[in-house]
Amino acid sequence: MVPSNIGYSLREAGRHFRRNWSTVLGAIVTIFLSLFVIGLFVIGSVMLANIVGNVEDRVTIQAFLSDNAKQESVDALQAKVKGWENVESVTYKSKDEALKEYKETMSNRNAADAVAALDGENPVPASLVINLSDPKSVESVANKLIGDSDFASVADDPNDPTASVQYGRETVERLFSVTSVLRVGVIVLVGLLAFIAFVFINNTIRLAIAARRREIAIMRLVGASNSFIRGPFMTEGLLEALIGSILAVIVLNVGMAIVLPRIQSSLQFLAFQMPLNTLLLTYFSLVVIGMLLGFFGSMIAMRRYLKV
Repeated sequence: MVPSNIGYSLREAGRHFRRNWSTVLGAIVTIFLSLFVIGLFVIGSVMLANIVGNVEDRVTIQAFLSDNAKQESVDALQAKVKGWENVESVTYKSKDEALKEYKETMSNRNAADAVAALDGENPVPASLVINLSDPKSVESVANKLIGDSDFASVADDPNDPTASVQYGRETVERLFSVTSVLRVGVIVLVGLLAFIAFVFINNTIRLAIAARRREIAIMRLVGASNSFIRGPFMTEGLLEALIGSILAVIVLNVGMAIVLPRIQSSLQFLAFQMPLNTLLLTYFSLVVIGMLLGFFGSMIAMRRYLKV
């Protein structure tokens, strides 16, 4: 519904803003907080999804090999596993490479002293590192490898191939479960906050109608059209939603500019990335959501409480 007299509607909405500034302020603050929290969770979920995606990309299977395994048997197994579904690549890691990686990984945990105590011996087994095209298939690929007879013949523990395969099962399962819960939680929270903002706009317009019922009655007597009477209330709801949504976008943008660099500097091993296109789309969506809440909140309030 478009007001029949935009100028009049804007003047009347402004007049109601001045007369009932506390009620209007409450509606704007509610819309602002609701959209701010919605935007915060959307941005946070996108960043967390990127972090989880990076962690998922690092999910690998390590198949430890016996020191007595023949190289041709290892090469045959490597070629075989590489042809399996959901397997992206299979890399052979020698004993020396494994020991070097151990030293680098454990550099802050006195790894040098531990290695020196071995008197030149290398207890770290060689392995095949399996990278997956679909991280969620890690368990099925690992089970397939454990049940493979060719792997059992070269496994570090041929009597128990399960002990020779590592992929952090509990960590992987926890990672995927957290991702699922996060998606559902964001959807539920966004819906709840949008409903709260909608109800508050509806109540604000209802109070405005009640405060101006005498004026509305006079306008009816002189023959004012329905759209002319409804125009100021529609404009008021849209303005409240627009102001609240713009404030939410501004605070979110300023907050990201201040807080995000500090978080990134403290947690350099995590990539807190927010693509510019996604960020702009989020801001635009918040404004659109706010305007829709203002529009439908005003419409329902007028239909219910303004019998014109």
